[in-house]
Amino acid sequence: MAAILAAEGLTRRLSGDLPVTLVDGVDLSIEEGGLVAITGPSGSGKSSLLYLLGLLDAPTAGDVRLAGQRTATLDDEARARLRLTMLGFVFQFHFLLPEFSALENVMLPMRALKAMPETRMRVRAAEILESLGLADHIGKTPDKLSGGQRQRVAIARALANRPKVLLADEPTGNLDSASTAQVLAIFRELVAEHAATIIMVTHDPGLAAAAGRRIHVIDGRLAEPPSG
Repeated sequence: MAAILAAEGLTRRLSGDLPVTLVDGVDLSIEEGGLVAITGPSGSGKSSLLYLLGLLDAPTAGDVRLAGQRTATLDDEARARLRLTMLGFVFQFHFLLPEFSALENVMLPMRALKAMPETRMRVRAAEILESLGLADHIGKTPDKLSGGQRQRVAIARALANRPKVLLADEPTGNLDSASTAQVLAIFRELVAEHAATIIMVTHDPGLAAAAGRRIHVIDGRLAEPPSG
């Protein structure tokens, strides 16, 4: 099976009086469909690697191929367009706009893409929210939702434009155990029923163990995950 996402010599360095290498020459290939966990100690470069794979940061050297397309030489506008059409993002903190309802927050990526009329956007946003058990909450603003509900809205927003890859940075890091289990169940369903590709950074051993593949990072390089 062809890789949906691949890194080739991927490197990110921060210059300055004390230069820091966040990601150091990573070669990586991820096939379409499946749940992948990126693990490692704090400060090891996990999130930096995820942001490079998600085209949120530009590499100092190397390249990311998304569905076979090289991205290192793309300008900012082209990278933003590719992110909008092919990638979805979930973070530890939901980053929902407080003045917007759940429905309106989910519509934001669709409005940015401008690929369908407003009425269709509303229908699709409602459908995604309903599929995540939020049918009774679509008109509520984030302050009227629980932490787990807010994170489900954030997942719905990430799915709005039918991305090829969903990238999640500590998606359960701010949730209780029940909400964590809910998020994991959603991810598993997306993989099983929709052949989704989900790449998540996590410190949670249970979440990492549930993934079909584990990528371990130490000092910006890939390493063998610890046994057990």
